[in-house]
Amino acid sequence: ANYRLRVTTGPSYDLNTHRVVAVNADETLRIENEQAVTYLCVRIQDYTGLPNNSPKTSPYFTHPLHESDQYSISFILIPKQDISGNDLMFGNDFNQPIRDSIPPGFNTALKIVKWAIDPGLDGDPYADKPYLYSPGLTSWNYLRVGEKVNLDEEVGEVNRHERIAVVEEGGEGSGEAEREKLQIPGEAAQRKKHYLDENKRKEFVFEKGRQYLVDFGNPYLGFN
Repeated sequence: ANYRLRVTTGPSYDLNTHRVVAVNADETLRIENEQAVTYLCVRIQDYTGLPNNSPKTSPYFTHPLHESDQYSISFILIPKQDISGNDLMFGNDFNQPIRDSIPPGFNTALKIVKWAIDPGLDGDPYADKPYLYSPGLTSWNYLRVGEKVNLDEEVGEVNRHERIAVVEEGGEGSGEAEREKLQIPGEAAQRKKHYLDENKRKEFVFEKGRQYLVDFGNPYLGFN
């Protein structure tokens, strides 16, 4: 059978709360729930999914950091309450078993991913409700700690999209000071390694009202 990808997003697992994401579009989607306000942008190289008029690619994939990447999930996260760095997880889950669909060699591939890409990854793909999670601090390719904002004041759409056009590791203003205070390594790979230590994750707080710019993607997963 021929399948086409449709990307949706929402504040909960309830599909009635979801909207279709315009993949590779010059826009961000605002998502809000009791935990956070999030502005999301999704890019997929050689995209052939829905909506039908979606661009096949994005200028993102011409940037030197991303020329070999196949996709990007990028967002601005603004927590509504303080969240421990040990509690904020990032990953995949399903509400029904996928064990009959898991291809041969999957366990070997998973071990390689844990060894080479994300040692913080943990989960059970063979469970009735399968999942693979790792702490955001160890899995995100790029993390930029931004300034604090008033949650009641909207950031302009153009400004939002430009800010996550390409997220680079680092900090902005008081966010840079926060990184220095916590002695967070400046290089993304070193930051990911640094936060494999659970005690260090517990020291990190995603602060209420502070902006966190995130990018996650890689060259290994194609969607065609």
